[in-house]
Amino acid sequence: MDADKFKQLVKSITVGKKLPDAIYFHRDAFEHAPEGLTKFIVAVAKALKIKDEDWNLVKVFRADFKLSLLHYPDFFSDSYPAIEQSVTVDLSKLSHRITQYRTSDNPPILHRKETMLPPSHKCFDEFRMITQEGEAAGLYENSRMIGFKNSWLRLIAKHGYELVDGRLFRNSAVCAEVNEDKEIDRHKTAIVRHELSAPMKSVAKNGFLSGEYSVFDYGCGRGDDLRELEAHGIEVLGWDPNFRPDADKVNSDIVNIGFVINVIEDQDERIDAILNAWELSDKLLVISAMLANESYLAQFTPYKDGVITSRNTFQKYYSQTELKSYIERVLDQEPIAISPGIFYVFKDKNLEQQFLKNRHKRSYQWQQLTVPKPVSEDQARILFTQHHELLESFWLSCLAYGRCPANDEFRESEKIKEIIGSNKKALKLVTDWFGDEELKLAQIMRQEDLLIYFALAMFEKRKAYTHQPDDLKRDIKAFFDTYKIAQHQAKELLFNIANVEQITAECIQAKETLPAAKLAFEHDIPHSLTLHKKFIDLLSPLLRVYVFSAMQLYGQLDDIQLIKIHITSGKVTLLGYEGFDTTPLPQLKERVKINMITQDVYFFDYVDEHRRPVLLDKDEFIDTSFEGIKNNNVN
Repeated sequence: MDADKFKQLVKSITVGKKLPDAIYFHRDAFEHAPEGLTKFIVAVAKALKIKDEDWNLVKVFRADFKLSLLHYPDFFSDSYPAIEQSVTVDLSKLSHRITQYRTSDNPPILHRKETMLPPSHKCFDEFRMITQEGEAAGLYENSRMIGFKNSWLRLIAKHGYELVDGRLFRNSAVCAEVNEDKEIDRHKTAIVRHELSAPMKSVAKNGFLSGEYSVFDYGCGRGDDLRELEAHGIEVLGWDPNFRPDADKVNSDIVNIGFVINVIEDQDERIDAILNAWELSDKLLVISAMLANESYLAQFTPYKDGVITSRNTFQKYYSQTELKSYIERVLDQEPIAISPGIFYVFKDKNLEQQFLKNRHKRSYQWQQLTVPKPVSEDQARILFTQHHELLESFWLSCLAYGRCPANDEFRESEKIKEIIGSNKKALKLVTDWFGDEELKLAQIMRQEDLLIYFALAMFEKRKAYTHQPDDLKRDIKAFFDTYKIAQHQAKELLFNIANVEQITAECIQAKETLPAAKLAFEHDIPHSLTLHKKFIDLLSPLLRVYVFSAMQLYGQLDDIQLIKIHITSGKVTLLGYEGFDTTPLPQLKERVKINMITQDVYFFDYVDEHRRPVLLDKDEFIDTSFEGIKNNNVN
């Protein structure tokens, strides 16, 4: 074989970890590599008298007539295996160099092992999950820091994690008691963090850490969340059996039991922990747990309904669907999916209704398009001149509610009463002045949002509320007259998501009316509609119910950009891209398929950046409202 033939074969490789100067692949991937190249590699090894057991990975160079035979003895058993020996062969000079790392205290280590195997390999999914964890923890942001063992371990510790059996852990334990069969070291699961935990971040994002609510952290570990919340002036307390065993367990508005139930090996005690946390919560309980699939769990020693790690800690993993069902069985309450592994359970049903009602609520943005309508009454003109800010604020409140706000819904109602007489009289005045077109549009939007709220409650089979907050009662009266009528219309709307004919028609209509979207066909029949999440609120009520029903099972779309509505199958696919807003060719990083018929959620990750599918038609999903569009558009 000559250099030109070698480079040609290297260029045709479709498997392996592809770097700018070289490609790495495991011997188990040889059948997926060019036959001429693999036979040549084996021949080189035999010529140099390198035993088969002394190499299992190959590095082939793109520009040079060179290759390396690498030995990672723990490739399949260690998440980040260390190299033991490297044999680099310069085929143009007919020379080779052997480098030993057996006695090194800080040997080079391997990452992204799944990229060096074919996707059909039995270990591919397990290795991909290991890489996914590192990506999610932010460990690959600076690739210069990850090449050697000690640097890698320091980086892991710096990010507040610890390796246990090759898996990253960031948990808090509940208590350390002796089980009748085996003593479990639960205190070893409490890891130091340097930022808010994921459950607490979700609570902040949803507006519950504004200072209005008190917080209690049940199983707070070393208290990292407590310190951060205290620094923000939030009333927060916590308890942990190992690190704060003498702290009082006090009732609070919000109780967080974060990644606690994973580490309790006794099933009755696990239930008791959830029930105790539930009793302490006055308004909201936040429950989170770690997720994993069966292929990953197969490597551990089974123990009860979970596994035992090498550090003698117990771990119970869940799927998203399993965790939701478990919480529902224990508390006899309907949990709300916030994100993978995180659920809310509201004790304050008024707050729950408020959260759900506003979760997908659109905000009407008032844009004055017409000249104020003249009124015949001189008094009205004088009022608008004297109280312009007050009446404009009242008008905006009317548009927000889509109706006349009650006295307790507009903070300056007393001033309105003093000047005009009542909110109803003020509504007539501002409508005459500004015109009724915008108010009618706001009424339609609010009515649609309420129908979607009721329809989603039916989709989740949420129990009927025994009490409704006053503002919801007013909404029902204003837009539906009675609750029975609202429920009937919502039921019709929900059932129509199974009407393929209507879904097809509305997807076709959406393609015409949305600022950007892609309608895909299969055998000349509309198959799917894909759109950016920014345009969800512009969909028809039926398509919004279709999308939001899927989101009820998954959670918020923080890392998702595109939504694909499958027209005939009752499925929705969520697509998350790396660099969607900054690059012309973003790479697919995460794909989630949600089956609304079975209510199952399937996660697919594309953690190898060299094998991520590229979005070639990004311009079909964006319009000129996207910031920087001219700078990163493909065209």
